[in-house]
Amino acid sequence: MSKEKLLCITPFENEEEVITIQELSIENRLDRVSINGSVDITKDKQGLEYAFALKRQIDTIVEYLKKQDLSDKISIENVDRVVKNPFE
Repeated sequence: MSKEKLLCITPFENEEEVITIQELSIENRLDRVSINGSVDITKDKQGLEYAFALKRQIDTIVEYLKKQDLSDKISIENVDRVVKNPFE
């Protein structure tokens, strides 16, 4: 990971945005935010940075959802994402 501050996605905005915290991927979707992988929150400055990045993203998602008129449960539709091969 670079020395740059870890960015935060704006939840539910698009089907493309992904941030990575160590081996944890936070993927933006229109109907959900998917969190996959793992991150080690170590007892050092790097661990603190990872913890803040994860907290910042979760806080952003929670604040967004609190402002919405939410249904009890949605059904998730799989969207086929086609990514063009840059080597073709």
